Amino acid sequence: MELTIIGKDGKAAGKHKLPSQFQEEVRSDLIKRAVQVIESHDRQPYGSDPMAGLKQSTWVSRRRRKYRGSYGQGISRVPRKIMSRRGTRINWVGAEAPGTVGGRRAHPPKASKVWDKKINTQERKKAIRSAIAATIDPSIVKGRGHKIPDTYPFILDDFIETEKKTREVIKLLETIGFADDLGRASERRIRAGKGTMRNRRYKESKSVLLVVADTCDLSKSAANVPGVEVVPVKKLNAMLLAPGSDIGRATLFTKKALMTMEKEDLFN
Repeated sequence: MELTIIGKDGKAAGKHKLPSQFQEEVRSDLIKRAVQVIESHDRQPYGSDPMAGLKQSTWVSRRRRKYRGSYGQGISRVPRKIMSRRGTRINWVGAEAPGTVGGRRAHPPKASKVWDKKINTQERKKAIRSAIAATIDPSIVKGRGHKIPDTYPFILDDFIETEKKTREVIKLLETIGFADDLGRASERRIRAGKGTMRNRRYKESKSVLLVVADTCDLSKSAANVPGVEVVPVKKLNAMLLAPGSDIGRATLFTKKALMTMEKEDLFN
C-alpha cells in the first residue's frame, strides 16, 4: 500500500510504500491487553498501617477471683479494653478484633502487593502492529471521534521534524486539514466525581499523534499544542496509538520514521 507524502505547502510531494507492519490484522482484544499492562505500571501501591486498630492494650484476665478480671461477668471472650471504671466495677468495650468498633480490618489492603501485569514479547509486538494498522483505516479513526481530512491517511515530509515554532506547527496542522480536530481537543471538560479534588479537574481529548524518526525540534515545539503528542518511532507503544484501549488514533508518520521502521524491522 502506498500513501501520499504531504509537503510544507500542504500539497502532494510524492508517494511512499508502507512497511509490512501496517498489514497486521486489527485485534482490539490484543491492543486492550497491551494497554492495560502499560497502565498497570503507573498504578501506585496503597495499604493501611500494619498497626492500625492494634495500638491499645486489650489484656483482660479470665481467671477466677482475679482483680479486674472478667470471670463471672457474663461477657464473651472478645478482646476488650477498659472504657471506664468505678471502684471495682470496670466497664470494658470490645477492641482490636475485626468485628469491634475501631478494631483492625480482617484483610486490609497491603502496600506490598504487586500491581504490575505482564505480557509476552511477541504478543506486545503484535498488539503494536495491530494498533498501527488501525491508524490508517479512516472509518476506525472517524469512529473514535477524530475529525480528519478527506485525504487521510497520508505521510508527512521530513521538514516537520526541524520545526522550532509552536505557531508554525499549529499552522501546518490546520493547513493539512486538522483544524477541527485541534479545536475538539482544546475543549476541556470538568471531570465528574472526586477527581476534581485530586488535581485532575479537567479531562482533555487526544488529537493527532506525530511519529518522527528520533528526538528532534518538533518534540519541544509541539509540546504545548492541546492533544498533540510527538514520539520517536522506536518508542511507539499501544497506549500512544490507542489511548484508553480505544483503537484508531489519528496518526501521522514522517517519511524518515517509516524508513527507520522498515530498516530496523521494528515490532516484528
